[in-house]
Amino acid sequence: MTITLAIKLAYAIINVMYKIFQLGDYMITDGKIQLASGFIFDYETMLGDGRITENDLLELKERAQAAAAAIDEMRKSGYAKAHLSKDGAPEPVYFTHLPYIKEGSPNSPESIAKLKDFADYMQREVDAVIFLGVGGSFLGNRVLYDIFAGGGWNNFTHDERDNHPRLFFGGNNIDPWQSLHIVQQMDSLAENRKHKGDRFRLLLVPISKSGTTLETLTAFSYYYQELTKRENIDVDVAVVTDLKEETGSPLFKLAKEKGWRTFDVKEGVGGRFSVLNDVGLVTAAAIGLDIEMILEGARAMDKACQKADFSNPALLNACLKYIADNKYNCDTEVFMSYGMCLKSLGEWYVQLLAESLGKRHNRDGETVFYGRTPIAAVGSTDMHAQTQQHQDGKRNKVIQFLQVDEFEKDVVLGNPFPHLPDFAKYDGVSLNKALQIALLANREALDKDNRFSALYRLPTLNEFYIGQIFYFLMLSIAYEGELANVDAFDQPGVEAYKKIIKRELGR
Repeated sequence: MTITLAIKLAYAIINVMYKIFQLGDYMITDGKIQLASGFIFDYETMLGDGRITENDLLELKERAQAAAAAIDEMRKSGYAKAHLSKDGAPEPVYFTHLPYIKEGSPNSPESIAKLKDFADYMQREVDAVIFLGVGGSFLGNRVLYDIFAGGGWNNFTHDERDNHPRLFFGGNNIDPWQSLHIVQQMDSLAENRKHKGDRFRLLLVPISKSGTTLETLTAFSYYYQELTKRENIDVDVAVVTDLKEETGSPLFKLAKEKGWRTFDVKEGVGGRFSVLNDVGLVTAAAIGLDIEMILEGARAMDKACQKADFSNPALLNACLKYIADNKYNCDTEVFMSYGMCLKSLGEWYVQLLAESLGKRHNRDGETVFYGRTPIAAVGSTDMHAQTQQHQDGKRNKVIQFLQVDEFEKDVVLGNPFPHLPDFAKYDGVSLNKALQIALLANREALDKDNRFSALYRLPTLNEFYIGQIFYFLMLSIAYEGELANVDAFDQPGVEAYKKIIKRELGR
């Protein structure tokens, strides 16, 4: 069999549907849920010998219904059971409101209009932007950049970027080398503009809810101090922080003093959920994305995930992970995206899972030490690095695959060396299909050894589908928090080390 034929057959297998029946906006198969949008959750390889059984799911049915009811109540009230701020006061949770553009929502018509105006300003008047944030103020932003701009963005001409600015990320680590390197890059870019008789227009965007985040403020202070000294660089600033006067964000105070643009880190939207709010959408604006389409994808996912049964893909995903962890000792979850541009999505998911579910105590104050260890991986690269452990190591892992059915662009190989037989077998091979074959092979090998895995499939990568996958993962984690009876929206462990850092810095 030629590799071309093998690819065609494998791709056909990927798309096989079994025992399909229609249920509203869903197509449900044995081990697969397909939404009307084309998004697929394929959980067949979570089931079977030595893995999750029908009885396991039936035993969890009432708790699943209770979890669905709790999230539905959160949608209505804006509060999660027993969730308190770090100061011990009741604190709203508004991440379920993010997909809906309306007055009173974290994303209002006014805030979307403000982001669009910001996009126009950057396209007209900014040569480069340095986004300064860490954790939730960086990871989601980096996902948007990697998927929709990519590593070559900053090497494109102004016209090739459609006049959108170059993008850089700092403040995501206390790293002097990174800081020096970025300043050197700005100097080089400014020098090139100087030769053309133009001044270099730079925008700094510090992102911090409190306005006191160590990594963000140290980086912002350094870049502002250094780059405002340059005679050929014009430095502007836009601040993303809590805009309430009473919270006392120093970034907000400074922005008011200097007349800088401001964007709000909304109440009730934790950092790891904030990519669908101003925190992440400022990056979307910088590269010219359709912000409303991102939120439309999230909104479609939210509407598809409101049933209180196992036809709700996010609820089912949470239940399967919960059972695998608690009954089958799967205390590690590998998020393995196929495609290099998706690597940062796995890194974003690591924070989402770790901070949301990694909890010492449940909401009744009992010591539970809940939560899986998340690991980011990328296929096919990490098939040559991690898969040996996945396949032959401890049986304590759930491997979560992410597949894109069709990337916007593909590469079809020719044969530049026809005199060498080893190259002939790659002639005519589509790299997109070959990537899918690699995923299929990885998944099948795990399945044959009765190891836990599941698959998320996106028809393609655009704003709508990135909104869908972001929100699906957020909602899955929220449901699992309810199943485990832990607060998925606090982070007491993070607060513990922050206090020590402040003490050691004498602040």
